[in-house]
This record gives sequence, structure tokens and C-alpha cells, in this order.
Amino acid sequence: MAGAVDLSALKERADAQRQQGQRPTRPRPEASPDGAAGPTSAGGPDASAGGAVMDVTEETFESEVLVRSQQQLVLVDLWAEWCGPCKQLSPVLESLAARAQGTWVLAKIDVDANPRIAQAFRVQSIPMVVAIAQGQPVAAFNGVRSEAEITQWVDEILAQVGDALPGMAPQGEAEPEADDPRMVAAEDKLNGGDFEGALADYRAIAEAEPDNVEAASAARNLDFVLRAQAHDPAIVDTAAPTDVDAQLAAADVLLLSQQPEQAFDRIIGVVKVTAGDDRTRARTRLLELFELFDPAEPFVVSARRKLATALY
Repeated sequence: MAGAVDLSALKERADAQRQQGQRPTRPRPEASPDGAAGPTSAGGPDASAGGAVMDVTEETFESEVLVRSQQQLVLVDLWAEWCGPCKQLSPVLESLAARAQGTWVLAKIDVDANPRIAQAFRVQSIPMVVAIAQGQPVAAFNGVRSEAEITQWVDEILAQVGDALPGMAPQGEAEPEADDPRMVAAEDKLNGGDFEGALADYRAIAEAEPDNVEAASAARNLDFVLRAQAHDPAIVDTAAPTDVDAQLAAADVLLLSQQPEQAFDRIIGVVKVTAGDDRTRARTRLLELFELFDPAEPFVVSARRKLATALY
């Protein structure tokens, strides 16, 4: 994304204000009913977690984002009060920033109150998150993502630009987390060929801890593999167009053989020619298969559009 967004106008605006003797201002927190200072954004309090989260305006953009990004990675959260998805994403970003131990900070920007920033980033939809390093945008995404997806996204960015950011590293290295013995036991069963036992273990962990993304993902993947391996591969060529069970089985076989586009098209074809419970069953299976992939994968995005057309 580097070079695709021109932030120079925001820097020039801040420079002009300094030359005119104006002091950069920060937004005042709204007062809560009891008179105490309250949140200034959709996701939580300003400058929480020791400065890991900041509310940024056009006046403070240069110092809080451009200058700071010379030392550490800055994630810019572009949001608005009326945006429902923003209120889902912001708490996730703030929680991750608080736990980042200085490897990156979060700059929250209300696009309605700061239209020049929104224009500079060419915002077409929100929520939008932009990663800034050394004064330049290096990556971005739109929409709501899970904590695990954002963590992986940030890790990939830091792997590329981290060496150039001298101030991003926390003081001292955090102790590595101990392996979860339940996950270790499930993995041992998997490696030993006890697939059913491993699946049962992963499911038990995911049910006990709904936020355990690793266990839930392992259970989904293993459940799919076991189901797909149980099908006769010939079903791909013999399944009748209106035979829901056969077409779902064929989709499993295609997906297991690394043909996701063809697998998704099979199920979308079922959605088009069925109704009622059969259509619901096909749609549900397709949504389950989507969860096996990154939602940003082009073939997933394309299949979602085809599904929406088939349904409406």
C-alpha cells in the first residue's frame, strides 16, 4: 500500500498551524451524566493502557501518527459514531493494543470530525484500519476481523518493517507462554493417528472456552477432513444436480483436493435449484466451509457474492 495514499497535505496543514502560532489541540472528552470524563470514541477511553490507544485529530495527526510511526508501528482505526461494525472492531483493536507491549499503538480517528484525514486515506467504507510505518501506509483492511486475524496481520507487517522501527520493541522480552497441556494432548493424538480422539479433545476445549480460536479452528478443520475422506471420490462425477447429499459430498471431495472454487460452485448450484430445508442445508454447509479459509481470500469473496445472487 506504500505510496498509494498521500499524507503530505495533513503534515503541511499542521506545519502551517505552527507557523501561525496555533497550538495543536486534542479533543475534549464528553461528560458522562455524573460529570466524569467519558469515552471519546466508539470503542473505549482515550489514551488507555498507558498510551497504547490515542484519539487523534487533524491537528495531532502529524505528531501522534506520522512522527510516532518513525519509531513504532501505528495502526489507524478510522471509525464513526453511527457505524455499528466499528463498535464491534474497536474494542478488539484496543484490547490487542493494550497487550502489544509497545510493539505498536492504536490511533483512533473519527472520520466525521476529521474529514481531511478520511479524504487523505481515500476512505470509501468503515471500519478501515491502516498500518503506518515510517510515515507511510504499508497495509490496510476494511470491515470487522477477529482477534486472531488481526494478530496475524500485524505480525506479518512487523516481520516486514519491524527492523526499521527502533522504538517499537518493548523493554525486555516477555516470557513465552506455556503450552496448554490439553492442546498438547490433542496434538499428540492427532500425530499418533487417533483422529477421532483428537477431534473430541479439540471440541471439548472449544466448548469450554468459546474464545479459544486455535482449538475451534483445529476442530473445524479436522471435522471437515474426516468427513471428506469418508466420501467416495467418484461422487464428483456421479452426483445428480438435485441430490443435495451427493452434491455436498462432492463439494467436500473437491475441497479436500484443493479445488475450493469448484467446491463452492457445486453448493451454490444446489442453492439455485432447491428450496426450503434443502436450500437452508446447502447454504449452511457453504458458510461452514467458508470458515476454513481467510475471509479475504478472493475465491471466498467471489463465492459469497455468487451465494447472495443465488439467494436474492
